[in-house]
Amino acid sequence: MNIGWLTLLLLLPFVGAIATMLVPKAKALLSKQVALGFSLVTLVLTAIVAIGYHRNGAEDYTESHTWIKAFGAHYALGLDGLGVVLVVLTALLTPIVLIASWNDAQNGRWSEKSFFAWILGLEALSIGVFSATDVFLFYVLFEATLIPMYFLIGGFGGPQRSYAAVKFLLYSLLGGLLMLASVVGLYVISAKAGDPSYLLSDLIKLDMGQNTERWLFLGFFFAFAVKAPMVPFHTWLPDAAGEATPGTSVLLVGILDKIGTFGMIRFCLGLFPNASEWATPVVLILALISVLYGALLAIGQTDIKRLIAYTSISHFGFIVMGIFALTSQGLTGSTLYMFNHGLSTAALFLVAGYLISRRGSARIADYGGVEKVAPVLAGTFLFAGLSSLALPGLSPFISEFMVLAGTFSRHKTIAVIAVVGIVLAALYILLMYQRTMTGPVRDGIEKLKDLNAREILAIAPLVVLIVGLGIFPKPVVDIIKPAVESTMQRVGVTDKAPQIPVTEGQK
Repeated sequence: MNIGWLTLLLLLPFVGAIATMLVPKAKALLSKQVALGFSLVTLVLTAIVAIGYHRNGAEDYTESHTWIKAFGAHYALGLDGLGVVLVVLTALLTPIVLIASWNDAQNGRWSEKSFFAWILGLEALSIGVFSATDVFLFYVLFEATLIPMYFLIGGFGGPQRSYAAVKFLLYSLLGGLLMLASVVGLYVISAKAGDPSYLLSDLIKLDMGQNTERWLFLGFFFAFAVKAPMVPFHTWLPDAAGEATPGTSVLLVGILDKIGTFGMIRFCLGLFPNASEWATPVVLILALISVLYGALLAIGQTDIKRLIAYTSISHFGFIVMGIFALTSQGLTGSTLYMFNHGLSTAALFLVAGYLISRRGSARIADYGGVEKVAPVLAGTFLFAGLSSLALPGLSPFISEFMVLAGTFSRHKTIAVIAVVGIVLAALYILLMYQRTMTGPVRDGIEKLKDLNAREILAIAPLVVLIVGLGIFPKPVVDIIKPAVESTMQRVGVTDKAPQIPVTEGQK
């Protein structure tokens, strides 16, 4: 029954953001508690939605209402397996970030309550993006997510935060402008075919023609490549993540950037299957370059947060590779990778933030011997790093293995070269740990405090999920697989089964 669950999930964080802003400025603690309370209620409702989701490949919790009749735009929401996973990730990371960032906004340009309100606003818009089944609604929400993130980066963070925020906004707006051209193109085509409609269920039935489909695909793909981010559209991410607060960096890389890879699956493969197959060779090469280039640049970084940002560029290369390998295993691995990457990168950014807030510096050279004075912090940092490099037994390993195996079945050379990225990942993570945590205790480190109860509370759910899904990923995979199979049927590419030679006698 349609009881508006997704609308409720959208409204709760919005109402929470308004309630947070209405709290008197003098009651900073109350504003934080209000924001955290709304995020936890949203998480509980999201869990109810995920548990009740029917895993049959079709969209669930659907609702549709005419919005702008002349455009054929609808307020239409629904969840398939891909959407469920990313909505859960959004609802999970938001309260974790709020707890971890309890005191991170004290020196910002604006009040602390505005920081927490913007986080709730971003949560609401992100849930809308992952739930939208109307292209016009998706585009509006896609662009709207830039607003809270711009203020989160520009209002709080490092000394170059204004520059980083503007750069993030300009890159994203450029990608959105090209997507808008394709959105208009879809309207023209649907209007010629009859009544205009932006509903995905109507658009997939359109006969676009080869050239038209390719041009429309390029508009969407460019916007998603900027958001993902892929080389050469990646340069905004290290600046943004390096200057933002750790919690903002988690939301940026863990949630907002996933809109790019989500869009590649939902819209590029879903609406433009022939163009996606046509573009596969070039996209795979770009993905491979992202894997290796991001990893190599991470090795040479002297700033901890910028290093983590470059690791994410490499990881997103793996995700895009799995998507455009056009195999069920690769696409399942990519979707699982999106969820697992959100967990591991969140853990790494948050622990790095704990470290930086204590020392007052993000420079790797300013650290050394931390494990001797703050063993819990150092151990958590090592765990998060090992998760990021996809250590067997932790959740990212499963998804990375599936991506490589799925890619190898159709594009052996690409997959073999991409394995070098795994070696480089071990190098940049272990070198960072060695330089910051081991060796003699450097000046200024002697009195470094270990993690407190609040910080452990924020990081503990991530640790549990990374270990749990590393051992038993089946619950998430079962949600993903029907949606993957539906997408593969749309693309029209089937996995090649191994050919077993049969002798005349066996016949």
